[in-house]
Amino acid sequence: MNRTVYKTGFWAGLAAFAATMAYVVVQLLQVAGTLTFPLDEILIYGTSLCIVIPFVLEMLVLHYITPDEKKFWSHAAVILSVLYAVFVTANYVVQLATVIPAKLRHASDAIAVEQTPHSLFWGFDALGYIFMGLAMFVALPVFEKRGFQK
Repeated sequence: MNRTVYKTGFWAGLAAFAATMAYVVVQLLQVAGTLTFPLDEILIYGTSLCIVIPFVLEMLVLHYITPDEKKFWSHAAVILSVLYAVFVTANYVVQLATVIPAKLRHASDAIAVEQTPHSLFWGFDALGYIFMGLAMFVALPVFEKRGFQK
């Protein structure tokens, strides 16, 4: 196997982990009331956006290192990962580039794309994470039930 694939997997995994940990810290600070608008939303959406590409690359690397007889499952995981990436990227970019600036200009009434419960972008976020969960679920048969993979 190409050494570049393994290196990409390592660095993408590290980047996804770091972005996820950054998200957790920001979420905890937001819940504690330490962060306020606009920094709280910028950091929440920004750290979430930083998870997307490394996660998709991780799934792609998994596909490349999976034995042929199990590639169906890793391929399905890649496809679902791409669906996750499309939905959440659309959401986070709109929130960062459109909604937050409009709120700062006190013009949020002029736009209707803010992520609120039961809004279009709430649905995008939910669909994204449903696809991410499904990607991880369908990847399970790739792993052995023994040793390190267990």
